[in-house]
Amino acid sequence: MSLYPLKFVPRLVEKMWGGRKLQEVLGKPLPPQRLIGESWELYDFPPGVVNGVQGWVSAAVANGPLAGRTLRQLIEDFGSSLLGDVKLVNGGQFPVLIKFLDARETLSLQVHPDAQYVAEHPGTHLKTEAWYVVQADAGASIWAGIRPGLTKEVFAQAIERGAVERMVHRVPAREGQCIYLPSGTVHALGAGILVAEVQTPSDTTFRISDFGRIDPGTGQPRQLHVAEALECIDFSAADRPLEQPRSHVGGYHTTITRLVSCPHFTIEKVRFSEGFEQPVPYDRPVVWIGLDGQAQVSVKGLKEPVRFGRGETILLPAQMDAPVLRTLSDCVWLEVTL
Repeated sequence: MSLYPLKFVPRLVEKMWGGRKLQEVLGKPLPPQRLIGESWELYDFPPGVVNGVQGWVSAAVANGPLAGRTLRQLIEDFGSSLLGDVKLVNGGQFPVLIKFLDARETLSLQVHPDAQYVAEHPGTHLKTEAWYVVQADAGASIWAGIRPGLTKEVFAQAIERGAVERMVHRVPAREGQCIYLPSGTVHALGAGILVAEVQTPSDTTFRISDFGRIDPGTGQPRQLHVAEALECIDFSAADRPLEQPRSHVGGYHTTITRLVSCPHFTIEKVRFSEGFEQPVPYDRPVVWIGLDGQAQVSVKGLKEPVRFGRGETILLPAQMDAPVLRTLSDCVWLEVTL
């Protein structure tokens, strides 16, 4: 069986800080009266990582002849036809995790472990990520990166005094903003923001502050991980810009804007005008995250083209039989290469 552009069944995750924007803004059907904070669009976790599940937790295909097969099964069955020369990580995982996040309330102030911490603590994993702001309410903010001149000791004292939020840069959130958060960066997604998140596949998170929040399920504050966080924060990176310099390549029908380039992934914002048609040129897997418009990809041997649009994520395998892209309207999407 030949491969084709793959859609997956989203895994909707209820969170105390979640809301309803995944449906209101992106049109995703949500269960009624539940606060959904995350939509896992493309994921692949080994046994024991997700809520103690014994087997792999891996996205299931939603379209075409392979519907019902998981990403894990596709990796095992198709190998390089799916992956090209891209390497798996963490003992066999697909190398990126794609989500949408809806922050009705501010998330915790947190940090993810760096390479040195991971090397010294088995069971933890590097987590580098980037947020693309899809929608933001007026006055919404993002916390990202510590202020210059801070030491571990000064930062620890600020945590003890309950003043740590003032030690972190707070910037207004705006639609189209892309914040790069390498491991070791202190950050928090503020209330009223909907983002697309691209990250390395890890959920090792250390909370520094939860802004005084009480977990309604327990009536108690959520656990903090201050000692672990202090070991992971990159105090040498205070002057690193939150947004990488953008580069643009333009043509008559297309504009491609480089948003993030790091050792783990590259994110570009792609704009196509209506009626554009060309062969899909890749020989390695590519992820498209729809932001606006409608497009389709035709593949030889597939009865119907695969359509996608706003709020949808598709995985283009490394090898497909004569794939052709055609835009059905003016389109914008994020293109993630590995």
